[in-house]
Amino acid sequence: MKSFNEKLIDIKKHITSQRRAAFIAAVVVGLLVHMVVMVSDWPNHDGLASMYFDQNMITSGRWFLSVACGISSYFTVPWIIGVLGIFYLGITAAVLADITEVKSNMAAAFIGALLVSFPALASTFAYVFTLDGYMLALLFAVLSVAITKKYRFGWIGGIVFLALSLGTYQAYLPFAVMLCLYMVILRETDKGSNKAKFLDCLHYLYMGIGGAALYYVILKILMVVEGKTLDTYQGINGLESGVEKLGILKTIPLMYKDFISFTLKSKILTTNIFCVIAFALLLLVAIIVFMRNAVEKRWFSKPWLYITVIAIVAILPLAANIVMVVSADVNYHLIMRYQWVLFPILLVSFSDKFGDLLVFVTASNKRKKMKTVTDLASWILVIASTVMILCYGIADNIGYSNLNKKYEKTYAYCVRLVDRIEQTEGYYQGIPIAMIGVVSNDEYPTTDLTQGITDNMIGLSGDYLLYKNLDYEQFIKNYLGASMNFLSGDIISEVYYSDEYRQMGSFPAADSVKIVDGIMYIKTENFE
Repeated sequence: MKSFNEKLIDIKKHITSQRRAAFIAAVVVGLLVHMVVMVSDWPNHDGLASMYFDQNMITSGRWFLSVACGISSYFTVPWIIGVLGIFYLGITAAVLADITEVKSNMAAAFIGALLVSFPALASTFAYVFTLDGYMLALLFAVLSVAITKKYRFGWIGGIVFLALSLGTYQAYLPFAVMLCLYMVILRETDKGSNKAKFLDCLHYLYMGIGGAALYYVILKILMVVEGKTLDTYQGINGLESGVEKLGILKTIPLMYKDFISFTLKSKILTTNIFCVIAFALLLLVAIIVFMRNAVEKRWFSKPWLYITVIAIVAILPLAANIVMVVSADVNYHLIMRYQWVLFPILLVSFSDKFGDLLVFVTASNKRKKMKTVTDLASWILVIASTVMILCYGIADNIGYSNLNKKYEKTYAYCVRLVDRIEQTEGYYQGIPIAMIGVVSNDEYPTTDLTQGITDNMIGLSGDYLLYKNLDYEQFIKNYLGASMNFLSGDIISEVYYSDEYRQMGSFPAADSVKIVDGIMYIKTENFE
């Protein structure tokens, strides 16, 4: 048996400089970009009720989430959860650098920095109470591809990791699928017979089908054990209905439409004009590298490579939106679109692997001086990648700034509301309260100053943290220390349609809070 130090030495031997660069870049940039939210306590609307949450989400198909989040405890502790999540992302970045076969440390660092700066992570930080579990699910998804690629029978281990990923959060399945498609392209560029390449590529199919099957079998067993059924949330119960009931032929056009719309209009993949130009330049560099290799390595004599690339480009929107197969009506949150970060990452990886743009040229490797076009491409690659990372980081922090303002405005609003409640004649501790509405736009107009940047960043957009009655109750209890008896259910409907309620003004109107038949009515919705 080896000692602890001897084992560390063995592990160190397997940590290449590229893996190390990707990990360090992910951790450093991750902390720089997201530190502000990690050392704060700014909940979003879901977080108000999740100060302590055991993450038992089996009815949503997430049978491993409770285990994944249990590592950091079930309390919402942003610093611990954030550090753990970024650590997982650092490992994910190292694995990505490895399987995409980047040659330079700088390209590996770009992979790590892009991964942790992409706005989907900022949106996930708004749901910090579950972030570490989600990042572990992403790591599992990437590991499923890495193990399948590395070992002859690695697809067997890949099945296990993919099942764990799906059992933690199903939204990272597209991430794994898109990586598999890129691995197919890489395999087609290698030497060997077409038959050998085809058989190797089938391993990814085995892993995908097997992983989904294992996930579903475990889910069914646990559902029976706990005596539960799948929820309707986000259409997860579509797993029970079968493909024939989903109208798959009608769903495919929607998948393409959504892909094009989100890619071009969401301000996420490209947050501003600088980011648009940078992404276009990365794409241009990748095209130049492809054309150069087509000539120098005689790729033009490999028709299957071109067929594969064209086919993969054609089905890419389907791969990115594969969750829509289960539910075409899914509310596609930004936290479910992390796979879009693979576009800049894979452009960088491809250009570095096949272009040798960022590899240091020394006398020992006996390489000739790069041509002018290649030299220029290397500069473009570095500048464009840096610009995208900066743009992503800035967008993230604009979102965090708005989240802070949402909290502050909600706090100020609820302080005024609680004061009004307690000063209303006839109020007593425990009085039944019928709270209806959220925050009146008529009385409190929108003051979001983000200029549309956060429109698609769920959890970071908007003006207030209040979206339903429960949000008032949780915020007032957890942040103001006041316990109130908020009603729910049919009684709310009765109050809403009553003449007394309809005649009330909206808070902070003088008649927005009053007691009727022993129940305190509170109206905060817009005027009719």
